[in-house]
Amino acid sequence: MPLGQAVTWTATVSGAQAGTLAYRFRVRLASENFHTVVDYGPKSSLTWTTIDQEGAYELEASVRNIATGETADTNSTFVLTSLLAGASPVITTSANPLVYIYSAPPCSPGSRMRVEFQAFEGTAQYTPFRPCLAGLSMNFYLAGMRGGAQYSIRQVVERGTSRNLGPVIVYTTRMTGASPAVTIDTPAVSSPLPNTHVITPMNSRAVEEILLQSIFLRGAVATDLSGNLLWYSPSDLTYLTSPVAGGTFLALGEDGAKDASYQFMREFDLAGITVAETNAARVTEQLLGMGLRYITGFHHDARKLPDGKYLVLAASERILSDVQGAGPVDVIGDTIVVLDANLNVLWAWDSFDHLNPYRLAILGETCTYPAGLQCPPFFLSKTANDWLHGNAVQFTPDGNILYSARHQDWVVKIDYNNGAGTGGVLWRLGSGGDFTIQSTDPSPWFSHQHDPGFERDGTSLVLYDNGNTRAAAKPGSTSRGQVLHIDENGRTATLLLNADLGYYSAAVGAAQKLTNGDYHFDSGFIYGPSGTYAQSVEVDNTGQERYRIEIGVSAYRSFRLRDLYTAP
Repeated sequence: MPLGQAVTWTATVSGAQAGTLAYRFRVRLASENFHTVVDYGPKSSLTWTTIDQEGAYELEASVRNIATGETADTNSTFVLTSLLAGASPVITTSANPLVYIYSAPPCSPGSRMRVEFQAFEGTAQYTPFRPCLAGLSMNFYLAGMRGGAQYSIRQVVERGTSRNLGPVIVYTTRMTGASPAVTIDTPAVSSPLPNTHVITPMNSRAVEEILLQSIFLRGAVATDLSGNLLWYSPSDLTYLTSPVAGGTFLALGEDGAKDASYQFMREFDLAGITVAETNAARVTEQLLGMGLRYITGFHHDARKLPDGKYLVLAASERILSDVQGAGPVDVIGDTIVVLDANLNVLWAWDSFDHLNPYRLAILGETCTYPAGLQCPPFFLSKTANDWLHGNAVQFTPDGNILYSARHQDWVVKIDYNNGAGTGGVLWRLGSGGDFTIQSTDPSPWFSHQHDPGFERDGTSLVLYDNGNTRAAAKPGSTSRGQVLHIDENGRTATLLLNADLGYYSAAVGAAQKLTNGDYHFDSGFIYGPSGTYAQSVEVDNTGQERYRIEIGVSAYRSFRLRDLYTAP
């Protein structure tokens, strides 16, 4: 079958079986090691393909009886063939109607290739470079093209060498060839995007011209800044958490009425094909084997680390007696796990071991079973204290982890130390934490914040200040976009930007510094006469609004992107 053609594989088990069956799917190119695509869980089918390279592949399906531990495997070999019919590049469709596959003949080993594509009235976009392999075609996903527009597409091949002879030198590669331009027309595609409305148009040339929005229970959509659809994700997701450099995405699936095996984390590519997926039951199995506590599900955040590992936020729960109320009380906490590329647990952090459970949720938040979108999954009782409600994790520039505890009004730095850390709390930022704040604002501290993250300098922290605690004390307060300079040694925070975003978003939100020095903030849950809606806003470093767009549903997060291959 041709490269990029998605095929569904289904594992069936014959004979009477006792207990619950869990299925795993692994794939490999012949003679290479297996890669886990979907780890042991309830899904007995896998829809999969790749455009990496043609050749013979092997798919392994494994089934395990959870009650007895008995396992069985079966393997199937298949060949993925080139999409080329001759010596000229071709463009074919993928599993996603708005994503194309550009295929080119082999290029000389030692060279590298990428594809440039551009609408006649637009900005050029570039796929990532791929190394040329002897005798193998070169294939790229083209994504981020507006339906009905005409694009000029061409491949670019670069070749260059450098040798270190003493001092390091900077070497600029040279072009060794570029194909003639190719034009195609993208088809008209019915948009899954709700109504959008540009409130404040961009009055100058924009940077990061793609707006990627994560929509609850509908996956994600990417548009240009005028609201024209460019791309959409699979729809069987609770929400997308982050784009990954190279053109993949991380997302979570939650269902508070089902057991932990149905709570999943997935990485998928531009065509919607699963790259890696695991579930909370499988991760719990590994945690218990390490002498650690179980998790109930994933929630709010998953990130890809620079070394290919996964940083994932999960929920845990314990019955605590006379801690958060009289007698036994179900308390929901957080666990942070780091997984390797094959979804094995490498490191874990349990909030019950490192944070004070006697410090209650600031506004007394609770959850009712079955958990909806407002709560992580829990199972030990009908009601539980939502103690922390973590909503973001970040790998910091110095190799540690930044963790946002919404219901504590804290951003917490955790000792990860590139995998060798103890998990100890290095500091707590926020009201009642370890820092003093320098600001003339009467209420400078953020509360019930979302999406805090250090910029690359490791000292500037950007976040979305929902302001729930502030609004409870002063009704009518609005949410803010904040940037703080963090002096870790002196334990002081200086408020550099405190932008009034004009509306109060009681939940969700996003924050991002743009390459032109402006800031992007997402107010994802604004109450209106006909329900909730979201707004994405760009402000300059003084808080002056430069752009605002509204979408007619609530949105978990939004991102401004240069293209769909480059993470912010």
